[in-house]
Amino acid sequence: MTVRRTILKSALVAASFAFMGISPASADELDTLKEKGVIRIAMSGAYPPFNFVNDQNEVVGFDPAIGAEIAKRMGLEVEIVTTAWDGIIGGLLANKYDAIVGSMTITAERDEVVDFVGPYYSDKRAIFSNPGSGIASLDDLKGKKVGLTLGETHEDWAREKGYNVSTYKGLPELLLELENGRVDAIVNDSIAAILAMGAKGQEFEMFGDPTTEPFGAGIAIRQGNPELAAAMQKALDDLMADGTYLTIAEKWVGADIR
Repeated sequence: MTVRRTILKSALVAASFAFMGISPASADELDTLKEKGVIRIAMSGAYPPFNFVNDQNEVVGFDPAIGAEIAKRMGLEVEIVTTAWDGIIGGLLANKYDAIVGSMTITAERDEVVDFVGPYYSDKRAIFSNPGSGIASLDDLKGKKVGLTLGETHEDWAREKGYNVSTYKGLPELLLELENGRVDAIVNDSIAAILAMGAKGQEFEMFGDPTTEPFGAGIAIRQGNPELAAAMQKALDDLMADGTYLTIAEKWVGADIR
């Protein structure tokens, strides 16, 4: 697997430290995490099957499984933190946790304030409605009530298009609002919504957003940590190469989603 741009950016940060006479190891969080023996990873806990709370009150899904496997390969235990999605980057920058492993889309705007490891899967934006809604194109959304998760990239996209937007905490709430007719359509990553509706037997119609290319989901960490980024990327690359990724993906998603 090729080295990605976020790792290249981290390398430039390391070079800058060297130029200023500062040891990258002294400024990098990897050593601190190894001393503690634990890495705290954050997610919403409201995005099945990628991350959600099960009947035993445990946070499970594709994201925590990937995060736990990366931690294990780095010699670390993992602690999962759930938090509201619209403040999740702020929590990372405030040192409330060490990484976000929560199906976060890599965007240029986010890349300005965090570094990304990955991507660790790809997906595409899709629009979902109830059968017989007559919503089959973006033009059909004009004048309709559109539901989205607060703080997701889909919210910015919908507002830029001038849609009538209502925001919610996460995918389960979105599906309930659609099922009960309180919104006319919802916008979400396609894989998660399709699987969640299938699991609960909820009927739907959908179409992909023709204006947006597929996007990658990455692991966000604080900037200025090239050694941590490299260690996490190596662990991710290794688990993708040795079959572990496919095992996790088939368990939680039912397919290889790289």
